[in-house]
Amino acid sequence: MRKVLSLAAVAVILASGGAYAADAIVYSEPAPVAPASFYSWTGGYVGFNLGYGGGKAKHPFSVTDTTGTLASGSLNMNSSGFLGGVQAGWNFQADQIVYGVEADFQGGNVKGETNISANVLGAGTLDAAIGTKLNWYGTVRARLGYTATDRFLVYATGGLAYGETKSYAKGDLGGTAFNESVKKTKTGWTVGAGAEYAVTDNWTVKSEYLYTDLGKANVFSDTIGGADVNIDRKFNFHTVRVGFNYKF
Repeated sequence: MRKVLSLAAVAVILASGGAYAADAIVYSEPAPVAPASFYSWTGGYVGFNLGYGGGKAKHPFSVTDTTGTLASGSLNMNSSGFLGGVQAGWNFQADQIVYGVEADFQGGNVKGETNISANVLGAGTLDAAIGTKLNWYGTVRARLGYTATDRFLVYATGGLAYGETKSYAKGDLGGTAFNESVKKTKTGWTVGAGAEYAVTDNWTVKSEYLYTDLGKANVFSDTIGGADVNIDRKFNFHTVRVGFNYKF
């Protein structure tokens, strides 16, 4: 009888321990995983850029008198130099398409110069240096791009361009010295493409190519040694630059 009671007591204890052990097993749900953040290009930005420009400075010229045209042609020269400036804009994003507008202003030292020596019928020998320098320019452009990834944007751009050039002609014609220069502010157009990457949520870095044409302007028109000398300027150039933007 005592053995039976002892076995019963052991069974009760084991059953109670199992119940307590069962109560000690607690199920907890796994912690929620935060969704991956998505970068949005929508918003305004300001920034700065540095680059290099080069192209063609063309100078069609003519020398005439009462008998007609004494000489004519075009002095074409390669121009090159560094550029730097600031930009500001606003982007809108719809799915993977990004569109917006950007304006920039650049200071520059893109310059080209050539020398000419020729015999001008009826006026003597012409020895001259003629050149054009881009002092500054700006653009107002539309941008249309596609996000290859949420932080990497490729885009095309184009719009209005404007700028100031300084052209000069100095030398001697038939024993008469001259030294003339003129500044012209002209409007034109620009087109290009670029790529931009969001390094952080606020800072982006971009590389960009632009082709800019500032049109035609008259830079010299005067009578020298009895002949009328006329020189025009056609200026276009390419720009490659790197920029940094701070997004609001």
